[in-house]
Amino acid sequence: MDNNINNNNEINEQQEFKSKDDYTGGDIQVLEGLEPVRKRPGMYIGSTGPEGLHHMIWEIVDNSIDEVMAGHATRVIVTLTKEGSIIVDDNGRGIPVDIHQKTGISTVETVLTVLHAGGKFDNNAYKISGGLHGVGASVTNALSKWFKVWVDKDGKQYYAKFGDGGKILEKLHVIGNASEKEHGTTIEFYPDFTIMEQHPFDRDTIITRLQRMAYLNKGLKITFVDQQTGQVDNWQYEKGIIQFVEDLNKDKESLIKDIVYGDVTKKVKTASGEEYQLRCEVAFQYNKSYNVSLFSFCNNIITPDGGTHERGFRDALVRLINKFALDKKFLKDNDDKITKDDVLEGLAVIISVKHPQPQYKGQTKGELGNTEVSGFVNDVTSKILEKFILENPEEAATIIKKVLFAKEARLKAQEAREATRRKSPFDSGSLPGKLTDCELKDNSVTELYIVEGDSAGGSAKQGREHAYQAILPLKGKILNVEKAKTNKIFENDEIMALITAIGCGVLPEFALEKIRYNKIIIMTDADVDGAHIRILLLTFFYRYMKPIIEMGCVYAAQPPLYKFISGKLTQYVYTDQQLEEIKKQAGNTKFTIQRYKGLGEMDASQLWETTMDPERRILHKITIDDAIKADQMFSFLMGDDVQPRKDFISANAKFVKNLDV
Repeated sequence: MDNNINNNNEINEQQEFKSKDDYTGGDIQVLEGLEPVRKRPGMYIGSTGPEGLHHMIWEIVDNSIDEVMAGHATRVIVTLTKEGSIIVDDNGRGIPVDIHQKTGISTVETVLTVLHAGGKFDNNAYKISGGLHGVGASVTNALSKWFKVWVDKDGKQYYAKFGDGGKILEKLHVIGNASEKEHGTTIEFYPDFTIMEQHPFDRDTIITRLQRMAYLNKGLKITFVDQQTGQVDNWQYEKGIIQFVEDLNKDKESLIKDIVYGDVTKKVKTASGEEYQLRCEVAFQYNKSYNVSLFSFCNNIITPDGGTHERGFRDALVRLINKFALDKKFLKDNDDKITKDDVLEGLAVIISVKHPQPQYKGQTKGELGNTEVSGFVNDVTSKILEKFILENPEEAATIIKKVLFAKEARLKAQEAREATRRKSPFDSGSLPGKLTDCELKDNSVTELYIVEGDSAGGSAKQGREHAYQAILPLKGKILNVEKAKTNKIFENDEIMALITAIGCGVLPEFALEKIRYNKIIIMTDADVDGAHIRILLLTFFYRYMKPIIEMGCVYAAQPPLYKFISGKLTQYVYTDQQLEEIKKQAGNTKFTIQRYKGLGEMDASQLWETTMDPERRILHKITIDDAIKADQMFSFLMGDDVQPRKDFISANAKFVKNLDV
């Protein structure tokens, strides 16, 4: 420990050599202490489950991305080690190592042990930051079993170690010369599973987030090293969000050749005269589908509930397309005007704004609220779209024709909705005839089983709990809404039965408070046809009733594959692996195995005890871990472009075992 005193002297001496562009302890402000994090972790990272566990990574990664946005870093490497720790390495400026004047310890130790200590509270250190609350790395430190940091700066490499809830175990000290990267920060941490729930880090979750960061920061190289599998992924997009849109549309047929793109930075003054910069990047391209893929971000953070940036984009699009349609006589003055729903159909859009003082609405911080952003994005969108229309009149006309077609389909769909809209969500006289409803009207306990076919529907109706379980049998496969025109969707009997039974309508007129059931359970056969019906239903829910998935209302039931009988023992088996284990345990005992080809093969009592009894059934909750990934997957599985699916099947068919056709 004597070496620490000498090293502190070295740190103090280096303050004499800093320039005006240096990032030092003077840029760091201290607001309050750290201890509350371990007492109430949910307040800081959302939960102690998988979401919170991954949030620990994002707090560190976002600090590295802030260095990128500030123009000081060009690459970030994230490593999942064999032992289960996470390493985040960047080539930014490196956390300041000088002694902080308020805490009396190094700035590195201050940033990592004091809550609300960081450069994000000072616009001189970071003009733009992804953090919403500024707690950052200190929260990850507080929730780690151990936490290590290496800082390369001024020709030296510094090291410190923390543990036991963020306590300093090894004070910051010099361990040698700077590494080859010369400057930057490396952090490694291992979660404290006495506080966090014991879950492994999910590779797909990490990859999705890191790839998005690469899209949103043009030229940034991000690497993910998974030591547990040996796989290394690299992302670097020189065209940034243009490539983001290209990938959103890769499984769809483009309507226009080019991606419309703009990138504008603007100086803005506050009422007090303070000047700051706003940046807006917009990229969009029409395709021949009937769905919209619009995703917006502020300071690299996704805004799932939209906000002023999305409003500005939509307003510009509606105004200009209406103007063009009138100028070119596609519309007459007395015609119904084109709406935002019309112009968004078949559009893939990325909106990314950078704002030094973002304001968010709502508990989840998912909606951007800065009013000045709306006009700015509107102006940027207007200029790039006007330029595109002038330079590409034929493609502009193609867009107008698609938009007018969407308008016509919208009006027909409205007529179809009006024709089937019931007076009250609990008016049984207006419910679809094939629905066998439950007795209770309390939507906190009721369940709707969507069942494949009349045979299984009959067994389900007999075996159900009448008080709270409703049954809706479907005839065959519902319409693939990914490929169907909007008006055709609302003319489909099976889809209208679903909408009417569930009760909350469809987007954009969706009303979650009118939902009639707490759980909507898809119950199909355990075969290829059953899987296809399930994906068709999920595609419809995702595109037209997305909030019921987001709120965790949609489930898939898992029926048994086999009935295993050995003597007096009868056991239902749900997987092939489970069957093999049971057969081994049975040894030389005689047994019989019944393979269930479909739900209709089970009588009412069997269906109840295997698939409908809350005490014994297996339900899989359908979630949207990442809306962008889900959007791309539904386009891939259900869209117009057949070739990618063929390629996927060819590449993966060898991995399929015991396929039932």
